Amino acid sequence: GPYKIYIVDEAEKMTVQAQNALLKTIEEPPAYAVILLLVNNGSTLLPTIASRCVTLNFKPVRDEVIKKYLMEELHVPDYQAEVSVAFAQGNVGKAKQIATAEDFTEMMDAAFRILKRGQDMEVYEMVDAIKLLSEQKHTIYEYLDLYLVWFRDVLMFKATRQIDGLVFRQEYNVKRTSYRRHYGKIFLFYKTRTDRMECGE
Repeated sequence: GPYKIYIVDEAEKMTVQAQNALLKTIEEPPAYAVILLLVNNGSTLLPTIASRCVTLNFKPVRDEVIKKYLMEELHVPDYQAEVSVAFAQGNVGKAKQIATAEDFTEMMDAAFRILKRGQDMEVYEMVDAIKLLSEQKHTIYEYLDLYLVWFRDVLMFKATRQIDGLVFRQEYNVKRTSYRRHYGKIFLFYKTRTDRMECGE
């Protein structure tokens, strides 16, 4: 076609030097070029970059639309599609990445092992287990997302005593016995761990 589209994903992660290098291209783009800078926070871009761009705000895609896409186009099983949708929070690309990740089940199993054993673990065992998770190739923020979905289920079940709306309803029997005593401890250690990471420790 007459146009070439260039997509810069997570453009907010570009260094100042990288943004300045891109500035001349944005100021005088080739006639055939359409440049898309995808950002979660537009304020992270240099004013000289932002002022030369047209801002388009995208709304999250509805969960049912993403789930239908995963199941019909990618042939993802129902339960896996639901979990992926809960993680994605309206982001189709993230949902696809999660749904097709070969080791996503392993990540969930590792996280659930802590949830299942949490009430019997000593503090040092909990710390060691979380450190081990953070050393794997998934980021600690991905585990935090998983636990947030889990705790959402806990609160939902506590309020309604119904399992139909739960994301992890296959773990229902575990959740009944585990949520009362130790989920706060897990979240506390994860928060401490992420605080240290952000401080560069």
